[in-house]
Amino acid sequence: MSNQLKIGALLSYANLFFTLIIGLIYTPIMIRLLGQSEYGLYSLIGALIGYLSILDMGLGNAIIRYTAKNRATGDKNSEAILNGMFLLLYLAIGILTVIVGSILYYNIDNMFYDTLTKDELGRAKIMTILLILNFALSFPLSVFASVMQAYERFVFLKLCSIFRVVLNPIIVLPLLYMGYGSVMMVVISTILNIGCLLINVYYCYRYLNISFRFNCFDFLLLKEIAVYSFFIFLNIITDKIYWSTGQFILGMVAGTTSVAVYAIAMQFVTIYIMFSTSISGIMLPKVTIMVANRASASELTELMIKIGRIQYIIIGYIFSLFVLCGKQFIYLWAGEAYSDAYVIIAIIMFAIGFPLIQNTGISILQAKNLNKFRMILYTIVAMLNIVISIPLAKQYGSLGCAIATAGAQLIANIFIINAYYHYKIGLDIPLFWRSILKMSLPVIILLTFGVSINHVFSQYTWTNLFFQVGIFSLVYAVAMVFVGMNYSEKKMIEKPLQLLKKKIISLKG
Repeated sequence: MSNQLKIGALLSYANLFFTLIIGLIYTPIMIRLLGQSEYGLYSLIGALIGYLSILDMGLGNAIIRYTAKNRATGDKNSEAILNGMFLLLYLAIGILTVIVGSILYYNIDNMFYDTLTKDELGRAKIMTILLILNFALSFPLSVFASVMQAYERFVFLKLCSIFRVVLNPIIVLPLLYMGYGSVMMVVISTILNIGCLLINVYYCYRYLNISFRFNCFDFLLLKEIAVYSFFIFLNIITDKIYWSTGQFILGMVAGTTSVAVYAIAMQFVTIYIMFSTSISGIMLPKVTIMVANRASASELTELMIKIGRIQYIIIGYIFSLFVLCGKQFIYLWAGEAYSDAYVIIAIIMFAIGFPLIQNTGISILQAKNLNKFRMILYTIVAMLNIVISIPLAKQYGSLGCAIATAGAQLIANIFIINAYYHYKIGLDIPLFWRSILKMSLPVIILLTFGVSINHVFSQYTWTNLFFQVGIFSLVYAVAMVFVGMNYSEKKMIEKPLQLLKKKIISLKG
């Protein structure tokens, strides 16, 4: 399965690459065809109905953890009982989704009467029905994707994800040119999502030979899973508060235009997060097996440092490049109407950079079933985020929401959670940050160099932007290789380069 991990990580970044490239080409066309107000409506309803995802209650993560444990012991009977129990639970959640979604549907007028027009409210209701259907079907079908993750079948999962990312704009753009709007976009995304989930069902039966037992409901195991999942559930809630509540609050107090600007900012933030979690996101089965085999705190610290350094190389580059070129890019890419998104993105990127290079620690907490403190802390801070966001949004619009979100992230992650990792889990956090600090010089070099020459590129043109990105990327790569990376990280780069060189030589021969 080591090849699945390696190829899965590569495909995660391939998925990000396609998401980024398609976003660069597709999003500006889409927001211009829709218009700022319609795009804001689309983002607002997506954020509102997205709250239904919290009904997962952390069970998806629990499937991965407990199935991985059964794999470690080879207990196929317990695995079948577990599969049956989770499928029944998710069927119940699907029904609950329809009930809760219906309550949201009948309250759309009350929530947005002051900020949406009559036509916008009509389209909002249609999109709400479609998204409720999407979630209600997705919950029971998602059991199979979680089982595939537990079996470390990352290659197939990532290929399906890439397929969906690429196919969506291919179908949507012609329909947008034909005059269809946000409702059509929701229809297409629903069809693609359900289609990919059904493919996962086929894969599980065809290649993993999974089985289900529904006649042996293990209530003791369910109680244990409920305790474990509860704090994952809190994690889902806090994520929704951090990344979706801003749009919801702005929709009630500021209207669809502010929602559109904030939604564009959140697209960039989401991609930024994905660049970090693409590696750590596939680590839970490995960490769970390490914990089951009683790995020491030093071994877990070593893993966290190894993954964290790779994450820092990537997100350090993205953050620095955005600070230097982001304002120009947003102006050229989305238009002057979205220029306020630059400051929002920069503020949030800085704040979440700290936890992003440590998110392997989250997998360690989950594997050890010690996620309670972190989730209680994050829930409290998330509630604080809401309380602060409302007055700031009224006063400063989308920038106010960004300040509240960034402040909440900094409070939770700089000192408190690091202290918990160190004193409770036994991870050597001072060693982690010393290792990260040693490789920070390339970021400082790039920012210093970029600020010193940015005045040369005062005109906002694509030519200037590409030239800047090329120069800054070269400076960062050279600085990272010579003063940032350690020996093993350099070898990771050298090996594929040597293979590529051999292939080129063989082709010439």
